[in-house]
Amino acid sequence: MTKTTIIPDKDALARVGALVRKRLELDPQVYKIPTEKAEIFAVGKFMTGAECERMMRMIDVVAQPSELFEVDYSTGFRTSYSGNVDGRDPFVAGISRRIDDLLGMKAEWGEAIQGQRYLPGQQFKPHNDWFYTDQKYWQVERKRGGQRSWTAMAFLNEVEQGGATHFTAAEIKIDPQPGVLMMWNNALADGTPNVDTMHAGTPVEAGVKYVITKWYRTRGWK
Repeated sequence: MTKTTIIPDKDALARVGALVRKRLELDPQVYKIPTEKAEIFAVGKFMTGAECERMMRMIDVVAQPSELFEVDYSTGFRTSYSGNVDGRDPFVAGISRRIDDLLGMKAEWGEAIQGQRYLPGQQFKPHNDWFYTDQKYWQVERKRGGQRSWTAMAFLNEVEQGGATHFTAAEIKIDPQPGVLMMWNNALADGTPNVDTMHAGTPVEAGVKYVITKWYRTRGWK
C-alpha cells in the first residue's frame, strides 16, 4: 500500500485559492499573465505616483538588512534591505485594505506590509514564498497563521537597469513599473504548494529598486 503524504493546510490552500481566483478573474482591471506554470495576475496603476513616493520614504526609515528563515544575510541569498511599515499609520492601513479588497481576503489573514529596497548589486535569489513544512520554522509559523496562500507585491519606482522579478520556472521576467501590483497563488488548484512559483529579484545594476510585499496565510496571522 502506498503511503499517503499529508500536506499541511492543503484543503485551506485550495479553498482560499478558489476564492481569490474567482474574484480576480471577474475583475476587469486585473490582467492574468499567460502561463500554465502558475496563477499570476497584475493590475496597473494600483498606487499613484504620490503614494509610491510616500511609501518609499517610509521604507527608508525602517529598512534593515533583510532576513530569511534560518538563512543568514551574509550568505548573499537575499541582500536587500527591508522592514515592516507601520500598519497603524492611516496611509499604510488604507493601502493594505485596498489589497485585501482586491483579492477578497480577510484582513486578519494578511501579514504586515513589508517594504524592500535594493541598491546596485543587491538581489533575492530564486525562492518560493510558501513555507517548507519539513523545516523547524514551520512549527512556529503553523501556529502563527499557517501556510502562505497568496502574495501581493507592488513596484514603487522605475529602476535604471536590472531588478526584474523573474519567475524562473515560468520563464517570465517583469520589469518594475511604478504602481503596478503583482499577485500570485503560491499553491496549485488542489492546495499543493506550487514549486513553479519559484521567483527571484534579479540584481539591480543601476539605480535603486523599491517594492512592498504582503503575504496572506490560510487563517488569522499572529
